[in-house]
Amino acid sequence: MSAVTTATATTTVAAPDAPQVRRRRRLSPGKRLPAARLVGPVLFLALWAAASAAGRLDPAAVPAPWTVVRTGVHLWTAGTLPTDMLTSLQRAASGFAIGLAAGVLLALAAGLSRVGEALIDGTVNLNRAIPTLGLIPLFILWLGIGESFKVAIIAIVVYIPIYLNTHAALAGIDHRFVELAEVQGLSRFAFVRQIVIPGALPGFFVGLRLGVTGSWLGLVVLEQINATSGLGYMMFQAQNYGQSDVILVGLVVYGVFGLVSDSAVRLVERRVLSWRRTLSS
Repeated sequence: MSAVTTATATTTVAAPDAPQVRRRRRLSPGKRLPAARLVGPVLFLALWAAASAAGRLDPAAVPAPWTVVRTGVHLWTAGTLPTDMLTSLQRAASGFAIGLAAGVLLALAAGLSRVGEALIDGTVNLNRAIPTLGLIPLFILWLGIGESFKVAIIAIVVYIPIYLNTHAALAGIDHRFVELAEVQGLSRFAFVRQIVIPGALPGFFVGLRLGVTGSWLGLVVLEQINATSGLGYMMFQAQNYGQSDVILVGLVVYGVFGLVSDSAVRLVERRVLSWRRTLSS
């Protein structure tokens, strides 16, 4: 009986010295916050409104947010803003569609063929090294001052990031998948559909987001060169008359277009690549 009591006491005393189970630390960012991408713009808008209300900003240089809203409503009811927005959207969409098709086709040709890579990759990287906006005078001489040169410049701005990221994704596909496809006897079409496209999609979407942003950035500059309509033309005319509120209306519209288009691409990316388990998901 004493031996049992002694063993029990020993166990009781030794229990605090037993190793404790360590709690696993969470290293992931956590759950996605609802409307998280709007927090930054809303905070910026609140600071802008607070600074304007406190008189910290010169109204002639940086009008208050409510002044910009009134100006935007006036331009909309007058019919100027809808027309310029539609013109800008058409230019951006035309250039983006051409750049998207060119970037994907060139990336596939260079990524799936050594001959294609030798002919295409160096040329595209040379084009990337040349400032795209520096090509404007040459394209005006070639295509005139109409819509063609604007669409062509936007297409160049778009296709370069799409090509680079898609080609890099193709080059990064594990060669073991290629060997597996050869062992399985997949046809060329099946190989592209089952191996190439899934492997290239992550890089393609990165390039697509950069291309969407680039189309709007290029449009801002192009619409201030020999244009008679569009948001950039509206802002250029406002600069001549010192209308900073109209300039801010144009910048806000450009920003909304860029944010909405980028969010749309991100939404499609999450749906298409839902099979991936990543840090952001």
